[in-house]
Amino acid sequence: MIQIALIYPEIPPNTGNIARTCAATNTHLHLVEPLGFEINDRQLKRAGIDYWEYVDVTVHPNIESLQKASQGGRWICFSARGSCSFHEFQYQDNDWLIFGSESKGLPEQLIASYPSVYIPMEHPKVRSLNLSVSAALGLFEARRQLGL
Repeated sequence: MIQIALIYPEIPPNTGNIARTCAATNTHLHLVEPLGFEINDRQLKRAGIDYWEYVDVTVHPNIESLQKASQGGRWICFSARGSCSFHEFQYQDNDWLIFGSESKGLPEQLIASYPSVYIPMEHPKVRSLNLSVSAALGLFEARRQLGL
């Protein structure tokens, strides 16, 4: 199963929107601390509407914990500095789609260590998309390729 991981997410509504997408697709969501909010944050809950009971969420204290949980899976790092367009990449059923924080993205070490993809943008002044939009694009492209 495809899984989504957010490393150091900062903005509660983004994480809430991603959780809602995960609920709709039965996708496990992983959050890596430190989080920029409390897990019971009102804005986080509001963005997830009343679907939180349908989201399988695991909070990890650090990246090492996430790596241990994902053994047997392949990490795909989403970054503006990625080496391949996200829609040209060939996804597999055991992939973990990894996204960084809204202000800093993913640590460079992760991008260098794992396959990395980017979402093409036409306007040269736009450096990135909203985190929840990026996660949805990546998840639905992976699902499309896998026939889900």
